Amino acid sequence: MSAEAHTHMADDGHGSMKPLIVGFVLSLILTAISFAAVMGGYVPKDDILTVISVSAEIQLIVQVMCFLNIGAKPGQRRNTVILLLTGFIISIVVAGSLWVMHNANVNMMPGQMTIEQAKMND
Repeated sequence: MSAEAHTHMADDGHGSMKPLIVGFVLSLILTAISFAAVMGGYVPKDDILTVISVSAEIQLIVQVMCFLNIGAKPGQRRNTVILLLTGFIISIVVAGSLWVMHNANVNMMPGQMTIEQAKMND
């Protein structure tokens, strides 16, 4: 491998242990926060779901940035675009599935109608 290629890899964050170690430590801390919120009783019961959700969202960002090398640097833009398009496609599939299931539930449940209502719809 040439020196230029090695320098390019180091600039992108590839081949460096620092982002991996930082990501690992932050992930452990965020997991411990969620665990302590549930098992330790340090958080009121009404706020546990909020603490877990916020911790999970922060952990997702940490893992994407540290382990998947997603960011705004020139060498990471391709990965960022791929991640965003994947998220967009997944959101379309989930929204479409929920819409289809809702319409199926509304339109195909004759057990919720009385016989008189069914006769009136015919």
